Amino acid sequence: MSVWANRDFRLLWTSNAVSGAGSWLLVVAVPVHVFQLTGSAAATGLTLALEALPALLLGPWAGVLLDRWDLSRAMWIADLVSAAAVGLILFADRPERLWLIYLAVLVENVASTVFRPAARALLPAVVGTGRELAAANALTAFTGSVNRLAAPPLGALLLAGPGITFVLTVDIVSYLLSAATIAAIRRRPDRALRQALHPLEGLRYAVRSRPLRGLLTGNGIFLTANAGLTALLVPLTVERLDAPGHTVGYLISGLGVGYLVGAAVSVKALSWLGIRELIAATQLATAAAFFALANAPNVPWAIGAAVLIGLPGSVLLITTETTVQRVTRPTMLAQVGALFFAVDALATVIGAVVAPAAVLVAGLPLTLNLLAAVAVLAAPVTLLVLPGHPAELTRKPAPERFSR
Repeated sequence: MSVWANRDFRLLWTSNAVSGAGSWLLVVAVPVHVFQLTGSAAATGLTLALEALPALLLGPWAGVLLDRWDLSRAMWIADLVSAAAVGLILFADRPERLWLIYLAVLVENVASTVFRPAARALLPAVVGTGRELAAANALTAFTGSVNRLAAPPLGALLLAGPGITFVLTVDIVSYLLSAATIAAIRRRPDRALRQALHPLEGLRYAVRSRPLRGLLTGNGIFLTANAGLTALLVPLTVERLDAPGHTVGYLISGLGVGYLVGAAVSVKALSWLGIRELIAATQLATAAAFFALANAPNVPWAIGAAVLIGLPGSVLLITTETTVQRVTRPTMLAQVGALFFAVDALATVIGAVVAPAAVLVAGLPLTLNLLAAVAVLAAPVTLLVLPGHPAELTRKPAPERFSR
């Protein structure tokens, strides 16, 4: 049966698509708005840095609470909080009100810290843990790639046309529509109501699980290298490619194209290789594309490298997410999901700090190639620490009871 025949999945997919489109509109619009208000690159950078803090600091607490709560209710409440947070930016029309933008960014990302692990935990309850789960993750990733590709430049165009108020209003409406859609989901898994509130329990559970421990280790190395390269995209574009800074937008669009193709082939790719081999192969292929980007002689070559990064990178992310959902006990899935998001945020912070510092010591070309080499290391580490037997990478849960 096609995953589209599942009513609750259609609602969950619609919610992610609508709220994701609104959020990606702000990726360009809000930093540009901050820069227009202040003229300060530091103020703009702080806006971006604040986005990673909630997942890193609050993620473990959010996960343990979500494994006790009604997931769909937590998601639509998070959407309403996000809508209210974005609404604060409407009042930040003068430099002295910049603090409202910082507050809005923090609150919106606190809500996202609740929404994302809840969505990851709810999906297996909606579609099961069989082939439909991989298809559902691929469809969700494909839609996210479309948003990633189209929404940021659209947000820039709308900012230049109707203006920031219009862009913010569209995002607020998208969150409200998402909340209404999520509230209509009927299927709700039983929650661990008597589970103790231990924010590190997700970490303990993952450490005891060889598959989860392996995924955290291999992907932690890979994501740190990826974050470092991301932090150096602008210097790469301006200093290595001798192009204007806005050319980074073309690289991001190329990455989006690769993600689209990768999402389309990800379900088929799972039939070509075992999970361990597929994750290691996509890590290695993405690292090779990192080298191509780091040594690109011109902008078209760099855009082509970005496409090559996105294709295996998308398969890697989808395969990892599907595996986490399959091997994790349902009553621990939100905590484990929050842990993975926290590791991603930690990698972002480390990459953003270490990469620019390394440039001061080793120079930009060498630093870019060293980061690509670190990404290569993720593949052998994955082969070493991730179990190879399929039975260890597939959970066989008892039939779950659902309440309506």
